[in-house]
Amino acid sequence: MDLKSFGLRLIAAALMSGVALAGGHTAWTTSKYGPDDQSGASNLMTPAKAMQATALIKTGTVVSLGRDYSADMPLFGARVFGVRGTGGLAGGPLAANDVIWMDDFLATEIGQVGTQFDGLAHIGIGGDAHLFYNGTPQADVTSPYGVKKLGIEHIKPFFTRGIVLDITAVRGRDLELGEEISVADIEAALAAQGLDAPGSGDVVLFHTGWAKHWITDNATFNSGEPGVGLEAAAWLIERDVAIVGADTWAVEVVPNPDPTLAFPVHQEFIPKNGIFIHENIATERLIAAGVSEFAYIYSPLSVVGA
Repeated sequence: MDLKSFGLRLIAAALMSGVALAGGHTAWTTSKYGPDDQSGASNLMTPAKAMQATALIKTGTVVSLGRDYSADMPLFGARVFGVRGTGGLAGGPLAANDVIWMDDFLATEIGQVGTQFDGLAHIGIGGDAHLFYNGTPQADVTSPYGVKKLGIEHIKPFFTRGIVLDITAVRGRDLELGEEISVADIEAALAAQGLDAPGSGDVVLFHTGWAKHWITDNATFNSGEPGVGLEAAAWLIERDVAIVGADTWAVEVVPNPDPTLAFPVHQEFIPKNGIFIHENIATERLIAAGVSEFAYIYSPLSVVGA
């Protein structure tokens, strides 16, 4: 085993055991934002971050990073996305001005279809005790009527610096299933795009090219993906970012290079560090526009208990 491989194994072992890495804290079950915190890295959204983001607005161009929601987008298992109208007018004509109106009904899983934002109640760590962010026991979180703690209503709106890292440009091609994005890839993208490294409260998005399979080949899209691994996750955690996103459905590499692990990056980001994940982002729109740095503005839908 060479020294580099040995070092990476040590990093992975430290991450999985909860040992503190540089810039981190040892006891992941107590958040650095306080023992009662339910807001995670959204606590980093300060007036100073908003002012920093405002200074990045140069042209006033607005780019939507969310994909259209439709019944033909990739869905896992028996999940559905069904929109139903009233099949005619929902009401009217009414009054002297003959007002008429329409309503609709949506049946789906909140946040688990299409462009999705992973909140703090989404991922936990099992074992002898099933714990979520800030060491919150499962019994204090789950219920048949939405979560009792760590609901999305506690997340503060995001107005901060965002960057998109074009890993396809670093590799010279679209990434393939199971390809891990390394720290070397991140540093190469930062240098090529002339970007400062991410700082506290920033949002980092990864462009992998995997979204070319969106709707055109849903089976391939859902079969796995390229993405960040534990090494890159540790690098991002050390820099205190608020959100990590990508043009993939899990952001992290799937399958993991270690076949004994399933979604370990999710565990490092969400329960251990309160960092959010934004999945199925339309990063290609930023790449096509030649944008690398921007004001990221997002407010999760405040559904109590979601």
